Amino acid sequence: MQTLERAAALAHLRGVRKAYGKVQALDGLDLEIAAAEVLALLGPNGAGKSTAIALLLGLVRADAGAVALFGQSPQQLAARRRIGVMLQSAAIPDTLQVRELLELTRSYYPAPRSIADCVAMAGLDGLLQRRYGKLSGGQQRRVQFALAICGRPQLLFLDEPTTGLDIDARQALWRAIRELVAQGCGVLLTTHYLEEAEALADRVVVVDGGRVLAQGSVQAIRAHVAQRRIRCISGLDVDAIARWPQVRSAVRVDARIEIVADAAETVVRRLLAEDAALLELEVERAGLADAFVALTRDTNTNARPAIHKEAA
Repeated sequence: MQTLERAAALAHLRGVRKAYGKVQALDGLDLEIAAAEVLALLGPNGAGKSTAIALLLGLVRADAGAVALFGQSPQQLAARRRIGVMLQSAAIPDTLQVRELLELTRSYYPAPRSIADCVAMAGLDGLLQRRYGKLSGGQQRRVQFALAICGRPQLLFLDEPTTGLDIDARQALWRAIRELVAQGCGVLLTTHYLEEAEALADRVVVVDGGRVLAQGSVQAIRAHVAQRRIRCISGLDVDAIARWPQVRSAVRVDARIEIVADAAETVVRRLLAEDAALLELEVERAGLADAFVALTRDTNTNARPAIHKEAA
């Protein structure tokens, strides 16, 4: 795992502010992306994620603060040629074949990946002769990933990259991302699949209202919530368990009871004391999804203007 102390930042935002009319999209945001790491940028809709990416891509300019891409302005062509981008929306000609799209995009870079490598990494076997507009949504996302990596980027921007992919295609894309990071590529990832961030991210930054709420490793973000999840097979009344001290919720799922508790030890002791026939007891820490919900729920949303849609 890389840290900023051990790897120089490829890009950064420092004290960045950006407003759209009366809406403050970013409010003093600090963000750094290092080589050979996956940074997951998480936040609810309207948190400022798309604006942060747009600034780093040179698509918009900050009202205040510093924005750098490889130590240069993001508007510099030399800096932009060192990145790859896969956004949620892509204006790709429907009539071109996949091979034609790859050849065209590769021509923009001095030392691009071979078409064969792009096909292998993005899972495009059998698609080179197909027209882009005739592909399924998942196939189009894989083509977009191939176009993003074909120039051998040193920094890769992936905005919801696995939307529309089935489980096998998602796992294949994860493997490709890990391979790129092992080669030294930095990755800025945004995703609504929190298990994806948990599987890939070296660091997580949670933003809301254009500010950083928390940042660190997945484990550090998890530590923001103390809850534990307890699962067991028991004949105890789930409604009664829900009223126990330290229990936040208790539900029955088929034969199992699932409990979210502030203090696992107290609840486990009572479960064992009240049900000698209890089976398959499991206790686990809160996941990234639990931490994300807790962090964003605790934000004082009344202290800032509502941002209903991120501007890009």
